[in-house]
Amino acid sequence: MLRIFSVAYWAFIGVSCVVFFAGAVLVWLVTLPFDRRRVVLHLYSSAWASFYVYVNPLWRLRVTGRDRAPRHGAAVLVANHASLIDILVLFALFRPFKWVSKQEIFQVPLIGWNMRLNDYVPLVRGSADSVRRMMDHCDRLLAAGSPVMIFPEGRRTSDGELLPFKDGAFELAVRHQVPVVPIAVHGTRRALPRHGLVLRDHVDVHVEVLPPIDPGDDTQALRESARTSIASALTRP
Repeated sequence: MLRIFSVAYWAFIGVSCVVFFAGAVLVWLVTLPFDRRRVVLHLYSSAWASFYVYVNPLWRLRVTGRDRAPRHGAAVLVANHASLIDILVLFALFRPFKWVSKQEIFQVPLIGWNMRLNDYVPLVRGSADSVRRMMDHCDRLLAAGSPVMIFPEGRRTSDGELLPFKDGAFELAVRHQVPVVPIAVHGTRRALPRHGLVLRDHVDVHVEVLPPIDPGDDTQALRESARTSIASALTRP
């Protein structure tokens, strides 16, 4: 039954994305003259993504600490990454951040096109040139007052263990002197494993926004402080 439901669910997403993308284009056109940071479009995209979470009867989502994620002003948001649906549930924060995401997602019809409309940040894993372009893009966004959302592990964990964090997110925070906001995402690996698209049985997902960390001037210390905060949160039920 789960296989049948999974096929129906992904098919529903594929078909409904056409309607949602048409709405995104309309929002983009209407707000472009006065919304240079595309906040309204991002909030529309947040509703689009969250819709797929809340209509799925197998998933129950709880968000705590949302007020710690900034509504205004630049910040670097960092979250652990265990599943494809991390992206959907983090959109449910409804905060005006810009995603840093792998280049392949930008090539997906409709969803990837919407990411470009939002001015999200593409990254080719393993490419030094792409990393430089990503950092430059994030520099521009942070300077304009937009928070950025980064998975500092760089890829999804295969066994549920938190991977080492890369420096990029924390270099940005130190350079711009903006807070790092750690976010612990619980339960998504059980909802959808790294390999395969067959949904699991009922799962409670919890997005926990943790206390912001002052950037200071030590990238490595900031990186380890953020990782420790998320690792500690993930050990709690």
